[in-house]
Amino acid sequence: MAIPIVPVRIGDVVRLKKPHPCGANEWEVTKLGMDIGLKCRGCGRAVRLMRYDFDRRFRGYVERVQAADESSAREPSSSSEGAEDGSTRLS
Repeated sequence: MAIPIVPVRIGDVVRLKKPHPCGANEWEVTKLGMDIGLKCRGCGRAVRLMRYDFDRRFRGYVERVQAADESSAREPSSSSEGAEDGSTRLS
C-alpha cells in the first residue's frame, strides 16, 4: 500500500507519531523538498526527515499557514490605505 504525500507548507505546525524526547509533540516545518526540515516547538531542536519517513509519521496539523495566493485574494492590499496626497494616516 502506497503512503500518500502530505501537503505541507513552510510554517505549518504538525504532530508526528511519537513525541520528541523533550516531551513536546509539535513540530514547525522549516524546509520542504526531498527531505522535510522540522523544528521542535518544545526545545528548538532542528531535525530533518526524509519525505517518506515524514509521511509515515505524520498524524495531523496543529496550525496551518495560508498560502500566499489564498491570503492575497481575500485581503485588500495595504497600498490603498494612504491618503490622496501620498501620506499615510496613523490611527
